[in-house]
Amino acid sequence: MDFGIFTFGELTRGASGTSRSAAQRIDETIRLAKAADQAGLDIIGLGEHHRHDFAFSAPEIVLAAIARETERIRLTTAVTVLSTQDPARVFEQFATLDIISGGRAEIIAGRGVFPESFPLFGYDPANYDALFEDKFELLLQMREQADVTWPTPGSANGRQRAHHALQDAAIAPRPVQDRLPIWRGVGGTPSSFVRAGQAGVPLFLALLSGPQHFARHVELYRAAAAQAGHAASSLRVGTGSHLYVARTSQEARDTFYPHYAAYIEQNMPRPADGFPREQFDAWAGPGGGLLVGSPAQITERILATHEMLGTDRFMAQVGLGTLPFAETSASIELFATEVVPAVRKALGQ
Repeated sequence: MDFGIFTFGELTRGASGTSRSAAQRIDETIRLAKAADQAGLDIIGLGEHHRHDFAFSAPEIVLAAIARETERIRLTTAVTVLSTQDPARVFEQFATLDIISGGRAEIIAGRGVFPESFPLFGYDPANYDALFEDKFELLLQMREQADVTWPTPGSANGRQRAHHALQDAAIAPRPVQDRLPIWRGVGGTPSSFVRAGQAGVPLFLALLSGPQHFARHVELYRAAAAQAGHAASSLRVGTGSHLYVARTSQEARDTFYPHYAAYIEQNMPRPADGFPREQFDAWAGPGGGLLVGSPAQITERILATHEMLGTDRFMAQVGLGTLPFAETSASIELFATEVVPAVRKALGQ
């Protein structure tokens, strides 16, 4: 099992009405990545958004900056919004990142939660599903072949293509790794789990609610992979959760609540009555998807998810809302130095 952190680079407004600048948030993210690398975490991910309240519209560029400041931590997106990108450009950018980092690049490709990239890049949101499926299939082909002809004869039963035809197109440069890791980021739609299994690719799931809601979905993923003839060894399941760790549960909840409420209200809009404390406590309680508490509590929650879903990756979404940089750093340090070792010990790693 490997462990990491990810962030969308939220630019949430504080009580004064102002927020961090994109420049400040990017600088802080590079510093967090260096700290995570030195603490022994395995991976850092950056999410792609195209809004004024997020800092990363081009996460691969920030990851390239992180690559030059770190030594071993792997570099991924969480997620690349593939539906509104060109797969050739995505692959070439991450192959270049792989070269810069000495073989540490990965891609988590997904549809994305927010629709802002569709009008920005001239796509119709009505084609949300078809765009992703077509481009994901093409991205996987580009990983396997340096010269690509698209579409391949008889593929996809003649559905309307979301990408122009290619004939022996050069996809260059090639990455350092023999096969650039490409994960599929999924939400709560069962068909997405099935398609990930059919493709035989690793699965990354954002747990915004408790893991018990996704046990059947993960079973569908593994069953679809087996039916398609993919070896169990090629499958991986990763999960991500919002996380804040402090010395005690009460300290964690009291410290994190106002900052997280600002995030929910501004970056993931809620009803006009806001995000009450009782809702926060429910999300952070047993069966919820929010991991806020002491190191022992967070360890227990990660192990419970592992037992339920058979996970082999956990990524903590950090730096949420208006939480100060120093407190984010302290939380990551507790995660890296107390939670991760405890989970690994319990799993016999």
